[in-house]
Amino acid sequence: MRILSTTTLLCLTFFAQAQSWQQHVDYQINADMNVAKHQYHGTLRLAYTNNSPDTLYKAFWHLYFNAFQPGSMMDVRSRTIADPDPRVSDRISKLKPEEQGWIKVNTLNHNGKSVKFLANETILEVTLSEAILPGATTIFEMDWDAQVPLQVRRNGRDSREGIDYSMAQWYPKLCEYDEQGWHANPYIAREFYGVWGDFDVKISIDKNYVVAAGGYIQNAQEVGYGYESTGAVLNRPAGDKLLWHFKTPNVHDFVWAADRDYTHTNIVADDGSIMRFFWQKGKGYDDQWGKLPGIMNRARTIMNQHFGKYPYREYCFIQGGDGGMEYPLATLITGNRGLNSLVGVSVHEQLHSWYQMVLGSNESLYGWMDEGFTSFAEDIVMNELAREGLLPGKTVEANPYEGALAGYTALATSDNEEPLTTHADHFHTNYGYSLAAYVKGAVYLLQMEYIIGKQAFEKGLLRYFHEWKFKHPDADDVTRVFEKESGLELDWFKEDWVNTTNTIDYAVKSVESEGRKNTKVVIERIGRMAMPLDIVVTYTNGDQEIFYAPLEGMRGEKPVENKTERVLLPDHRWVDLSHEFEIPEKMKKVAKVEIDPTHRLADIDLENNVWRKPE
Repeated sequence: MRILSTTTLLCLTFFAQAQSWQQHVDYQINADMNVAKHQYHGTLRLAYTNNSPDTLYKAFWHLYFNAFQPGSMMDVRSRTIADPDPRVSDRISKLKPEEQGWIKVNTLNHNGKSVKFLANETILEVTLSEAILPGATTIFEMDWDAQVPLQVRRNGRDSREGIDYSMAQWYPKLCEYDEQGWHANPYIAREFYGVWGDFDVKISIDKNYVVAAGGYIQNAQEVGYGYESTGAVLNRPAGDKLLWHFKTPNVHDFVWAADRDYTHTNIVADDGSIMRFFWQKGKGYDDQWGKLPGIMNRARTIMNQHFGKYPYREYCFIQGGDGGMEYPLATLITGNRGLNSLVGVSVHEQLHSWYQMVLGSNESLYGWMDEGFTSFAEDIVMNELAREGLLPGKTVEANPYEGALAGYTALATSDNEEPLTTHADHFHTNYGYSLAAYVKGAVYLLQMEYIIGKQAFEKGLLRYFHEWKFKHPDADDVTRVFEKESGLELDWFKEDWVNTTNTIDYAVKSVESEGRKNTKVVIERIGRMAMPLDIVVTYTNGDQEIFYAPLEGMRGEKPVENKTERVLLPDHRWVDLSHEFEIPEKMKKVAKVEIDPTHRLADIDLENNVWRKPE
């Protein structure tokens, strides 16, 4: 028995250590742009530290630009899915050779020796002649050429708004290796996953371009970077090149953009960081962009308060891309928007700094932990900005999640819902993916708040950030944080909400009082997912009383909310299809019984949640 206990302890200790290691990269990248051909030559030196307990015999790299070629997996998937993204549709299939994207690796050395590699569309497969041992740091050196595609999705040249270059997913990027092994996912549609590390990037481009990037500029005086400026004001002659040098610590990607007409302004935010803003001036939306810095400063303060302090020294809002897309220290957003829309996309993308850039979940597997949590946080921030009068015409919502709940109900009652465990690229429809990731992911947090109570939830959200920043958490990790903060068992919730498409649907089946000493209330569970219940009883004299029915699997109950007294009912079990309790009359007559009048519970049919005494 003593030996078994020791062995078990050792296994548990190793498991805890295995969950904490992270691989590390140190990139040195040089890119020399040929804007006449929309091509560039690149070199990189990558120091890769294998912090895993495994010996690695292969390595894999992402070659994202290769997706923008006719017949690619992204092209075929977009043309065959039931509801293609209109930004892509069949556009890739129609790209001319000079409009296509590609990355062609010329040489790859590992520890000074040439290694064999095979470019398989968007993945470079590398067979190592020298294994990478646990704890070892190894050096890769690469030389490649690339062509920037016509802007179709996220990255590329000549966007619809006239931005010259949106350089996202632009370099050969080492795939992540974690407890599940290599994540060499082809670039088909959606999400990304990267290795934490440091980036040192040098970009050589014609002097008449202004470069914006998710990094700290190292030669600001040489390039005129850091003040109100445009390429025209600097009078940079075409043909001559300027070297832009950036460094970014502890991130898992690097993005930049370049345009000949960028205006650059910046502010020092209240938290001490620099906020930079790049957009094309004189296009009809200067007023909105002029108001954006002050609003985003206030938004950042709200974010820091609710979700943890932003850990970097800078952040860039860059006009570019095809909508809004997040990257470390920067976002690419389309700029021709009304003020509230511009603020909305800026708030959403900056919040990804918390739920993707710092926490770094595998978006392909846990897109809902990225997009969903970001959407949840966005509702909090936007509602507060509206409350403070910073969003003209926007109504302050008593429940800012009504829209998310309605969207989830639409998904759950359609034929398009798939479990949140579905890989992001494998959803049958874009509709199903979008509502699962953005909406059902947000409602996960709303349900968590309903289950454990607002105070424990808010503490748990901050604890999640501080415990798991820079560690790639998964669904078990975030659920476990809320368990530790609340003292409740929550695995039952994760198993139903994440792993299945089970729905919540409770009904007030009957309220019986005639011929009885007490009034009997019967609550029926119609949906397959069980939840704790807040039931509010209104009496004929206007008084109200809360009856709280915990779920047996919680092994406890949430604290009293808003200092409001309640009647604690016996636990109910998920196997029971009904739950009944009695209300002593005490000279009061029951006029109304309602399940969750706060509308936090994601019940897909609210019509049967209320019983009213017949008149």
